[in-house]
Formats: sequence, C-alpha cells, structure tokens
Amino acid sequence: TTPVYKWQKSWQNLIYLIYLMCFFFLFLSLPEDDVDLEALVNDMNSSFESLYTSCSVQTESTPLLHNGQPHRSATYQTQAQPTSPHQRLRRSQPMHILAVRRLQEEEQQYRTSSLPAIPNPFPELCSPASSPTLSSGSLPQCQPSGKYIIKIFSEDGMGKVVEIPADMTARDLCQFLVYKNHCVDDNSWALVEHHPALGLERCLEDHELVVQVQASMTSESKFLFRKNYAKYEFFKNPLSFFPEQMVAWCQETNGTIPPSQLLQNFLNSSSCPEIQGYLYVKEMSRKSWKKLYVFLRRSGLYFSTKGTSKEPRHLQLLADLEDSNVFTVITGRKLHNAPTDFEFCIKPNKVRNEVKELRMLCAEDEQSRTCWMTAFRLFKYGILLYQNYKIPQQRKTLLSHFSAPVRSVSENSLVAMDFSGRTGRVIDNPVEAQSAAMEEGHAWRKRSQRMNILGSPSPLHPSSLSGVIHRTQLWFHGRISREESHKMIHQQGRVDGMFLLRDSQSNPKAFVLTMCHHQKIKHFQILPCEEDGQMFLSLDDAATKFTDLIQLVEFYMLNRGVLPCKLKHPCTTVAL
Repeated sequence: TTPVYKWQKSWQNLIYLIYLMCFFFLFLSLPEDDVDLEALVNDMNSSFESLYTSCSVQTESTPLLHNGQPHRSATYQTQAQPTSPHQRLRRSQPMHILAVRRLQEEEQQYRTSSLPAIPNPFPELCSPASSPTLSSGSLPQCQPSGKYIIKIFSEDGMGKVVEIPADMTARDLCQFLVYKNHCVDDNSWALVEHHPALGLERCLEDHELVVQVQASMTSESKFLFRKNYAKYEFFKNPLSFFPEQMVAWCQETNGTIPPSQLLQNFLNSSSCPEIQGYLYVKEMSRKSWKKLYVFLRRSGLYFSTKGTSKEPRHLQLLADLEDSNVFTVITGRKLHNAPTDFEFCIKPNKVRNEVKELRMLCAEDEQSRTCWMTAFRLFKYGILLYQNYKIPQQRKTLLSHFSAPVRSVSENSLVAMDFSGRTGRVIDNPVEAQSAAMEEGHAWRKRSQRMNILGSPSPLHPSSLSGVIHRTQLWFHGRISREESHKMIHQQGRVDGMFLLRDSQSNPKAFVLTMCHHQKIKHFQILPCEEDGQMFLSLDDAATKFTDLIQLVEFYMLNRGVLPCKLKHPCTTVAL
C-alpha cells in the first residue's frame, strides 16, 4: 500500500473512534427508560456505514493522485461500498434519539389500544398536548374513575363509608350525610378533621375539597360529622368575638374602628387590621413556654423581640398563614405542660405526624383563644367565609334532584295533619302547623292531668309516659358527667343559648340544664316539687312549674325567665 492510502485509513479509524466515544457518552447520559440497546447498536452500525459511504463519495469526486496517476486502491474502495439513497439520508446522533422515542410511543399505543380509555379525574394537571386519559398503569386500582372512598365517624365512634367525587366540598358532603341520616338541615353541620395522635382537630371550611384534605392526613386521622353552631357566629355578633383591646387598626389616619365596620375591615383585602396581645409560645423541640407579645396580620403571625414594639426590626415571623391551618388542642394542658387550658396550634400542611414542627400557642382565656383562631380564618380566607355564610352554594349533581332533606321521627318533626274533616289534609302553612301543635300539646296535658286524677291501670296512659318521654329528645343525654357535658358543648361551639339536659348525679330524682352564655358554661338544677298531689318540675324554686321536661324546654326557648338567655341550640349527636 502507498503512504497516501495509509493516511486515509488512519483518518477513518480516528473518525470511527470519535463516533464510538460519542455514542458511549450518549448512552451514559440518556435516562434508563429512553434507552433501547438493540436500536442503539443498529443505529451505530448504520452511522458507520454512512460514514464510509460519505468517505467513498468524497474519494470518487476527488481522486487521489500518485505520481500524477489515479490510485487504484481508491477506485477499488469506491466500487466496493454501496451508495444507495437510503444510506445517504442517514444521520448520526439526532436521528437515533427520535427514532427510539417513536418506537417506544408506537409500542405503548399498541399495548394500550386494546384497553378502554379511562377518563382523567385531574385533566387540569395534564399539558395541553397530552391526552386527557390515563393509562391503566398510572391510575391506582382502588380509584378507577375519579371516585374516592371516605370514612366518616360520628360522636359515638361509629363509622360510615361513602364514595365521593374528587370535586366534592365539605358542605356538599355534609348535605349528603344530612339527607342520608334524615337530619334537619339547619346549616350548622360540619366536617371535622381529627388527628388523635397529635391531639388536634379543626372544622373544615365549606369550600374546601375533602379529597385534598384527606391527602394531607395520616392513616390514624379521621373525619368527624357533628354540629358546629359557632362556625359563622362571628358574623352575627362580631363584638363578642373581637374584644376592642385586641383589635388594632393600621391605617395612616390611626382612627378607631366603628362597631358596624369591624367585619368590613377584616374582609376588605386593601385594609390592614391586626390582632395583638400576649400569648404563651412553646419553643421548638422544647417543653418550655415563653410569654410574647404577638401580632397577627395578613402576612403572618409575628412576635416582638422588644416588649410591645411594632417596628419591623423587632418583629420575627412565627408562622405563615398561606400554607398552614389553625387547630384546637384537645389533649389538655398536661401533655404539652401548657400554662393554661386554652391551647391552640398552627400546623403546616406539609406536617403529618411530627410534633416538633407544630407551633403550639396558649391564650389567657377562652375569649382570647376564640379571637385569635377566628382572625386566623378571616385573614386566610377573607371574603370566601362571608360567601359561605351568606350565599348557599349550589348543590352538586349528586344532590340536585333532592329539593329538601327528609326529616325523621328522631328530629321530632312529623308532618302536621288536620283530621277535623272527613278526610285528612296536610297543613302547609307553618303558622297554622305551629298553632295546631301547641293546641295538641295543651290538650294532651289536660288529658294527662284528668287521667292522673281518675287513675288508670294501663301502664301506657299519658301520666306514665310523661316521666320518660323526654328521653326520646335529642337534647337529653341521660347519665353523663359534668365534664362530658362541658366537652360536648365545647366541641359543638360555645355560642349563646346552646344547651343540653342530663340526669343529676347528686340527686337521682332531679335533672340538670347545662347551657352556654358568653362562652361560659353554666348549670341549673331542675328539682321536682309537689302541689295538690301532683308532681311538677321547676328550676326557680317552684315559681314556674312544668309537668315534664319537654314543656320546660319549650317555655325557656320562648322566655328567658331566670336563665341568662333563651335556649336556642340543642346539643345533639347523630349516629351514622
């Protein structure tokens, strides 16, 4: 061979080595899912063939000369290598990546072509170019069509499993449970997020998606279905929730807030209200507490490092409102060694079971704790809370055909009927129905007194039923302790007029009326008294006497009497 041919051969080997190194590094840089070894090797071989073909074409167009004559070996090489159009169109690196991905896409389409397309429950998460259907491998088997399994518990610990869509809100789920359990829909039912391991719970807002909340909960956490009369009570009586000494108005004029515009300042995003006061703050990863002067603003919760100073250089951030929720601590002060009983907690959404990441706070009294927690909700959700309170949301497709929830006998709300004529009729007028019920009640009591005087051997006559008929009412809870009654009223919202009745533990013949007024729980003993041989019940030393507890409750729901306020909201429990 001639020296010119040797130089050309070494140059081709060098190009071959360079291409081999390029494909090697490309193989290492590609993800594991995008590599097809067989396609890669075939493409390398075709690239090498294309390389030699291009070299041969170049040799043919520019023949090498040796002593002024064409070189024979170069001519032989030109004839030996094929020069088809298919090989001329081959390229190196960019071509094989697209080819491998195209093969994988065709293979994936072939695999899923025989399977039915499953609608994507989250189409907004997909890119516009992607398909709104999910493959069989990417969707969990327990949630095949956008439906989710939720388990709800009642106060007695019994649970109920329901299947809900992904876009169902807490209000929609409460409406569904109200209908299924034949409860009266008085817009006071709530879904509670309960964490027994952390000792925390909170009521979900009506607009929150239940599926999203469940995704941030642990396996030990659960949902509770119960009453919450205080959910929107601050819209009705804001002054009792926001004491004047805790509300500061941060405008340039530094003017005072009129009572009529207190809520407007909280709901208006352009205003800058803040809640200020002393709080006990638990140090992270420690058991000690510090009393700090704290400010709650729309941007977050801050504390002052220098007394009550509001200067920015003296303020440090305690918690952010955007990615956190406020919870009530239900485990008591002994677990965290709290200085008072009025604990609450700010829990970041990313925290699941880590107690060290919780921001534990403690107020001086119940009114202060309620003020801090209510202001947290207003600053975070703003006008959404007012819309939830004022404008009832439209029911979803699941409940659209239900005009009104069916009431049950357990709610003591049967349909009023008039049988005075030949045929009975339903009384549609609520005023007429209420007057008919009152007349029926008075007539029943008159028959009871008359039968008591005459005597009756039957065990089912009205005089014997009057002593036990109250046990069918939802506001009567039997032999529960004083502490249990406090817990029930606290869980369902300490609003004025909330009440329940229970058996007295000190006197077996007496009863106790437990009610709430100004966020304080009070107890009134109902004692039996005898007059003209007949037994009555009274809670004001026989000044006002009643034949049974139902008559007593009906009277004090219309008249305050010796009570601090009228009875308004019965403390009830529902079994799912």
